[in-house]
Amino acid sequence: MAAKKAEQALVGRWRSILVLHARVQCELDRALHGHGLCGSDFEVLDVLAGSPDEDGHGSRGYRVQQLSERVHLSQSALSRLVDRLERDGLVERAMCPEDRRGVRVALTPKGRARHGEALPVQRAVLHRLLAG
Repeated sequence: MAAKKAEQALVGRWRSILVLHARVQCELDRALHGHGLCGSDFEVLDVLAGSPDEDGHGSRGYRVQQLSERVHLSQSALSRLVDRLERDGLVERAMCPEDRRGVRVALTPKGRARHGEALPVQRAVLHRLLAG
């Protein structure tokens, strides 16, 4: 009986996490729409904005595989998202200098500016829904 209650509590916690994730994601999508982004778009821009270059400044981007690990999207979903961001001029792809088979994704100046405009909006949603 105790094991069954513990299992039910665990499943209840899991479902609460799913509800919270869906609620936050929907709110981010709504709030970021005015910047031409959805929550996943912003997450990619935000991760890329934090990628250091060789000197620890700026951004030289991430390999697609590294990026997929940080934004928790499948490589195919990420590839479609990066295609769209590239068409919009927010990111660029280039061959990896250290491995010519790899592709590196980095922010463009337009992408850095869009990220900067949307950052306070995204952080405000996170603060409102997750803080406290």
